[in-house]
Amino acid sequence: MTKANVLVVENEFIVSKDIQSSLKKLGYNVVGAVPSGEKALELLESDQPDIVLMDIMLKGEMNGIETAEIVRNQYSIPVIYLTAYADEATLAKAKVTEPYGYILKPFKEIDLHTSIEMALYKHKKEQEVERERDILYSLVENKEKDAMNEFIFVKSNSKLVKLNMNDIYFIEALKDYVVINTNETRYTIHSTMKDIETKLGTDQFIRVHRSFIVRLDKIASIDFPNLQLENDRKLIPIGGSYRDELTNRIKLL
Repeated sequence: MTKANVLVVENEFIVSKDIQSSLKKLGYNVVGAVPSGEKALELLESDQPDIVLMDIMLKGEMNGIETAEIVRNQYSIPVIYLTAYADEATLAKAKVTEPYGYILKPFKEIDLHTSIEMALYKHKKEQEVERERDILYSLVENKEKDAMNEFIFVKSNSKLVKLNMNDIYFIEALKDYVVINTNETRYTIHSTMKDIETKLGTDQFIRVHRSFIVRLDKIASIDFPNLQLENDRKLIPIGGSYRDELTNRIKLL
């Protein structure tokens, strides 16, 4: 099993060496060891470890808590605090950054190992939950979009009527008008076949003649040069220039 890459951010050189030695004994890969928050952020620009061990008291203008907050917000890398400070004020500031662990120095290697493994496991599970949530949101969003695309509004008797596109059988051109035909109703509107094609889309509808657009799943039979729709005795002509497109769109055995 591949061991994790660890960044050590420790103020004291000797302590840092001791931590690195313990990590290597445990089989982890130390990708860097820096004494300040500024240096840690510089390293993160080029190398992003799996986890960061962060001392609270650091050299430079930033302390470990401030650095950890940036690491969490910008890089989403788990942070474990390694510190000798356990007073209430320090803990209160540290917990706001939502660390994945808090180890007091001096520490034992078993504590270091346990804390790192628990933090990595927790972070992995959180990422899985986030991915599942993003997939769910995407499915819901696409479903809502699909639902919106299932309806159109047509003008009938000076009012807009919502029409389920599943109910449309065919559209027929009549001079400057088009007639939208359902199994029970006809809606005559001032439009063009080209405009209707654009608004209905080509996933569910197909133009079979310069004067006719039909819904694909309503086709009951085809006997060139005509077709017949379900629950409708009307024969709809198939134009010669549209025949190949129709043949390609239907599932033919």
